[in-house]
Amino acid sequence: MTGTATRYLYLVRHGEASPDESGLTDAGRLQATLLGRRLKGVPFTAFQHGPLPRAAQTAHLIAGELEDVTPRVSEIAGDFVPHMPQRSELPDDSADFYLRFLADTDEEERERGAELARRALRRFTGPVTDGTEDRHELVVTHNFLVAWLVRDAMHAPKWRWLGLNYGNAALTVIRYAPGRAASVVVSNDMRHLPAELRWTGFPAEAHI
Repeated sequence: MTGTATRYLYLVRHGEASPDESGLTDAGRLQATLLGRRLKGVPFTAFQHGPLPRAAQTAHLIAGELEDVTPRVSEIAGDFVPHMPQRSELPDDSADFYLRFLADTDEEERERGAELARRALRRFTGPVTDGTEDRHELVVTHNFLVAWLVRDAMHAPKWRWLGLNYGNAALTVIRYAPGRAASVVVSNDMRHLPAELRWTGFPAEAHI
């Protein structure tokens, strides 16, 4: 179906989680609040978040800074492996590393993740097809799904969600305009955070 208006998809990785992942740290709560303040004024038409506590708490803190928007839980915004690559898909020099990283993912998790990933592409991507007004949609999720959707927008191979990393409470925006390829207009943007709250969620050597 031909698109009739532009979709702007705002993707957010949850704020910094506590070690047991039962919720957010104090830093994570502040990250979420500051992002909400940055997003104030965006005319969101949908706001979804994953079911795990760290995503749900992030979403509700963001929502506390916005007006006329209610976050709703969505299974397809959860934390899952979107695609389990075969060795033949991967570059020779990094295949062992990635396969070790995914080694603990069992068959049931792989099948469930692949199905959720397909559903996420159907729900979150592409131009608007049932109206003439542009839409702004916010999804608070996890690193894997942000990477999966960015990979798709760039028409990269399915395995390439691996190796893409997004900071806690970082903002990524993808534009889906009718008759044009998807465009990643903002990626891993943390300018709403002070220096001491940036780059959490990354290994120490990757901090910039």
